[in-house]
This record gives sequence, structure tokens and C-alpha cells, in this order.
Amino acid sequence: MSSKNVVIETLKQQPVESHSVEFVERKGLGHPDYIADSLSEEFSLELCKEYKKRFGTILHHNVDKVLLVGGQASPKFGGGEVITPIYIIMSGRATSEVNVDGRVEYIPVGRIALQAAKNWLKNNLPNLDVDEHIIIDHRIGKGSADLVCTFNTRYGRVCSNDTSFGVGYAPFDTLERLVFDTEKFINGPYIKKRFPEIGEDVKVMGLRTGKEIKITIAAATISKYVPDLSHYLSVKEEVKSAVEDFIAKKCETPVEVFLNNADQPEKEVVYLTVTGTSAEMGDDGETGRGNRANGLITPQRPMSLEAAAGKNPVSHVGKIYNVLAGRIAERISELKGVDEAYVKIVSQIGRAIDDPHMANVQLVMEDGASMTGSLKEEIRGIVETSLESIDEITEAILQRKVTLF
Repeated sequence: MSSKNVVIETLKQQPVESHSVEFVERKGLGHPDYIADSLSEEFSLELCKEYKKRFGTILHHNVDKVLLVGGQASPKFGGGEVITPIYIIMSGRATSEVNVDGRVEYIPVGRIALQAAKNWLKNNLPNLDVDEHIIIDHRIGKGSADLVCTFNTRYGRVCSNDTSFGVGYAPFDTLERLVFDTEKFINGPYIKKRFPEIGEDVKVMGLRTGKEIKITIAAATISKYVPDLSHYLSVKEEVKSAVEDFIAKKCETPVEVFLNNADQPEKEVVYLTVTGTSAEMGDDGETGRGNRANGLITPQRPMSLEAAAGKNPVSHVGKIYNVLAGRIAERISELKGVDEAYVKIVSQIGRAIDDPHMANVQLVMEDGASMTGSLKEEIRGIVETSLESIDEITEAILQRKVTLF
């Protein structure tokens, strides 16, 4: 790309970690928004697999429009039931017909959507019965011909099928890392094995005021494993203690942990679910409403509102540039004198994805450090080599090696 399309500058601001207040949120595995993101991405990955098997290449699709409508349930200690199933509609656009030597070949995109959704739900939400607790529908539109054509235009290079931008920053600060790791810990093998009562719907909110950190966690419990209130309170206390021990090993600063803060034990009102997700209780979900492409929601940082999940991994910069910007920021943040790195990359529809309209790198420097000509050249080199190897982003997404939400 042209050197004039890379703008490098310093920001006259303090690192986020030195701000007086900071909020960080992560919606975990069983949260309705996380479920919607996951189903969009699984659908895309299965489409990629089918397209490559049939035609040797990935065809146009953007299936980033999954909607989850919460059901109704009646959990009770030791049991309960789902009364109204969760309703999921798989939506978006995909290539469903291909002309091969004058013969039209049809791709069963609807069937692929349903199977991708069922497989993910079965593999990740073990207490949710896909046949009894879920209704899955699909409304997949055909990709428009002009957008399909933009995959390979202009000198045979892959071109963007949207005018959009991606944002990334690095490194994670203490609170960001703590929130991300805490959700992973609660939904990890240790807690799941020791406490089968804990469901997958886990949300973590971090608040830092000065050097004081408070972590508020909502963790669904599974009613059939909780015979009474006493058992619930015992498990809650043990899980809280386990989380506190985990956090103490990660953070030198004292952290106050709140778990299921809305509980009213005196009224026997506690966070019980039949399936392990609040989706059974009227909590809705939608692709793109949850975590950003780095797995967090961070109001103190710049963010893109693009839904990375479900977009095609070949030409949709709303997906690719968010991943790429994060990777570039990580490399730049490791350079001497750099405290924080922010990267923003914008495209134009029809423009080659390795030649963005603009890449903007913004740095918060360490105390006493300043921008130099050699640092600028090193950063420019990182940006340019990252764009030259942009195909690696697509491959990493296909191999499920990338955090997208």
C-alpha cells in the first residue's frame, strides 16, 4: 500500500489503566448474545467447508444475522421444565446456486444452517435438549451477483465487499485480562468438573476505581443439580471462593468479587435455570450485540460495532480488519517506548483488501519516550508486512484459531 495511506501519530492522553474509572465486560459461553454469535460463525465455517468441497473455493456469504428469542421456563429446586422453547432464526445471505458448465448446482444452505446450529448447541450447552428446548428456523437470502463478483476483481486480487473499518488495540490492561480470564475459568474444565451445578451462561463485569477493583459475576445454576436453597448457597460460596483464589494468583491488587448479586435467599429467589442459559427465561440474543472481536466490551477503548461473527472470512473487512488491527496492535505494543497501541483500518468496497483506504496507528508513549523516525519506519513495516500476509487471517479463522467474540 502507499505510504500516504498509513498515518502514524501519538496521542496526548494517559494510558487507560491510569484513568480514574474503567469498565470492562465479557458475555460468556451460554449468554444469548454469545450463542447468536457462535451460531453465525459456525454457519459460516460450515458453508466455507461445503463450498471448498464442491468448488474448491469459498463463495460469497454473510450470515451475521442470527436472532435468538428467549423462551419461558419454570425452574425449581431439584427439577423444573422449559414451558416455551427458545426460538432461533438463522438469517443472512449466502450463495445457494452455482452455474457449473451450464448446469445449475444447488447448495443446501438451509440444511447446513440447521445442522451447524444443532451441532454447536449440543456440543456446548449439555443441559439444553436441542429437540425439546429449541426451535430453529432459517431465512437465508441469496447473495447478490455484483457482491459475489467483488471476491476477485482488479488484477486478480481479493477485494472488499463492504466499506467498513476494523479497530484493535494492545495490550490488554489488568482489568481487561482479569475479566476475560475469569469468564474462561468459570466456563473451564476445573469449575465444570467440580461444580456441575454451574451452567454456561456467565457474564463478568469489571469495575476499577483508582486501584480498587470489583468483579460482578452472573452465573446461571442448573436446577436439577440443586436440591434445595442450602445446597445452592453452599455451591455459590464455594464457587465465589474458587474465583477469588484464581484472581488472587492473577492480580496483586485486592479484588472484591460479587456472585449472583440479585439473589434474595430470604425469598428463595436465586439464579436457577433448567438449561444453564438465561435464554430459557425470555432473555434474547442477537449476532453482534455482545463481545467485540477481542472478546471484550470496553467503553474506555475505541470499538467497531461490526459483528465479526458470520461474515465471510475472505473479503469482508468488517471481520478481517478487526482481527488484523488487533494483531498489528499487539506487535506494535511490544516496541520499545510504546505503552499502548491503537490501530484503525478502513476499506472501500471493491478495493483490494491488502490495500486499505487508510491505516491509522495511534500510540500512547511511555513516560520519557517519544516518536522517532526509526520507530515510525518500524511501525510502517509492521503494517505493510501484515497486509501482505492478510491471507493468513482467513486461514486462522477457518482453523478456529482466532477470537471473534
